[in-house]
Amino acid sequence: MMLWNALRLAMREIRRNVLRSSLTALGIVIGVAAVITMVTIGAGATAAVSAQIASLGSNILMVRPGQGFGPGRSLGASRPFETRDAEVIAQQVRSLRAVAPTSSTRSTAIFGNRNWQTMVNGTTNDYFVAGNWSLADGRYFTASELRAGRSVCILGETARRELFGLQNPVGSKLRLNKLSCQIVGLLQAKGQSAMGTDQDDIIVLPIRAFQRRISGNTDVGSLIVSVRDGAATEDAQREIEQVLRQRRHINSNEEDDFNVFDTKQIAETLTGATRILTMLLSAVAGVSLLVGGIGIMNIMLVSVTERTREVGIRLAIGALEREVLGQFLVEAVVLSSFGGLLGIGLALVVSSVLTSLMNIPLVLELWVILLAFGFSAAVGVIFGYVPAQRAARLDPIDALRHE
Repeated sequence: MMLWNALRLAMREIRRNVLRSSLTALGIVIGVAAVITMVTIGAGATAAVSAQIASLGSNILMVRPGQGFGPGRSLGASRPFETRDAEVIAQQVRSLRAVAPTSSTRSTAIFGNRNWQTMVNGTTNDYFVAGNWSLADGRYFTASELRAGRSVCILGETARRELFGLQNPVGSKLRLNKLSCQIVGLLQAKGQSAMGTDQDDIIVLPIRAFQRRISGNTDVGSLIVSVRDGAATEDAQREIEQVLRQRRHINSNEEDDFNVFDTKQIAETLTGATRILTMLLSAVAGVSLLVGGIGIMNIMLVSVTERTREVGIRLAIGALEREVLGQFLVEAVVLSSFGGLLGIGLALVVSSVLTSLMNIPLVLELWVILLAFGFSAAVGVIFGYVPAQRAARLDPIDALRHE
């Protein structure tokens, strides 16, 4: 009953000073909204990165020439691979699903009066297996096309849109510099990669056609390796390194002149960095909750001063200190909780708009919403206690004399 009366008095005081109460709660509203929005955007960004890494393919290893990153190391310092390297790896490492030799360059594709600068990849059909590529139309390369290096190609969605608009390109011919290439397939769209590049802005050719007609050499820029489901990527990585060391005649006392990247590790690094950044931003946003709490304390102290005579009358007619303490404490908690609810509503709206603009999924974390609301209520208790205690300890006679 006492709590209900305190709640009723608190609501009456808040309604009596609506503007002041609203401005007081504004700090809590902004703080709660900022924390929830930051965590929601961070969770959405993490989910987007994970999905983009997964779109590269499952259990993917990227093998590149060079010693990797770091002081004195260079990705381009070593000789490139050969097509035979991919064939030997596929034969000797049993845990692999696909091994695709790949060479790439940027080139101008021309169809009619349209031209488009795009990435041209020379590879085999294992490229589509390893990268989880599906066909929207047409077919993959035939064995004879791969063997003979015929001038056929498969388009990504972006290249198709820029060169053909709404037209179906399968069966048409386009030019890559001086090479006339017949389109035999169209890839399903994948969207952006985790690094922000457009995965669909590609044209894929048989690697022998690429080497003969575009690059003019037999170099292979990288190997894309897909490990079978259930197999350990670490074991596959060690076996690949052993095969390549043997083929590249690297002595036991010499470092590898190639490097093997596990996309799973890249995904973990990127998502970890996203989570840390989210935590830092949320901590900064949480400071506004403390600022809001200080605002509540200041306004409650003013309120105590304004209502000193009212408190004196209550104490004089027999009200207990704990009842006065409860009244002001409940008022502070109601004010902060109301701000917390408004903050949650604002966060949901802002998060929906921002995730839509950023093209990332809306991932609402219930625990964050509950934690932010609980913290806002706790702010009311913590920062409302001092003004409430001050009101409860007023001397009734001095309070009645107050003007």
